[in-house]
Amino acid sequence: MTYEYEGKTEKEAIEKAAQELGLERDQFDVEILETQKNSLFKKGFVKIRVHTEGNTPVAKNDYSAEPVSTRARVANPIPQDEFEQKLIDFVTQVIQKMGYEVKVEIMFREERKLGIKLQSDSSSILIGRKGKNLDALQLLMNVYAGHLGREDIRIILDTENYRIRREESLVRLAYTTADKVRSYRKSILLEPM
Repeated sequence: MTYEYEGKTEKEAIEKAAQELGLERDQFDVEILETQKNSLFKKGFVKIRVHTEGNTPVAKNDYSAEPVSTRARVANPIPQDEFEQKLIDFVTQVIQKMGYEVKVEIMFREERKLGIKLQSDSSSILIGRKGKNLDALQLLMNVYAGHLGREDIRIILDTENYRIRREESLVRLAYTTADKVRSYRKSILLEPM
């Protein structure tokens, strides 16, 4: 199987390929397709083609790759300790004081991240315009987590998979813009997000 990668240098492109394919350097062959050196108006880059043998399991980042939503979901969405219970109680009280009913559960647990899922009939209001309300609630949760003595953990609030959908749309935008940049050989300015 063959895959193509780009990097600022040959070494960077090869490291990127090894990381994304999940292979050691000696498990694939490299063919350099294109090299452009740094100049006054152009940035240098190297384009390589990687050849792997057989059907090696690949975790390549591509449009057809698994969606970003493949985070490790927890089998047990109920709180495991007092810290998680206090966070859930806090966000429930805040949203109820806003005048909305909500069901809160743990979405995922990672080493330094904790995902909390909000389920409500008023999810669109909780999200707000461009996610501003959800961001504000998330900020409150992170401040409260710091108040509880857990500044090392980042709380991520989500409702109706808004953050996952937003992340996927940004990834798609990045890939399509990157394709345009490669084909036009010009930089493209994106709107503020």
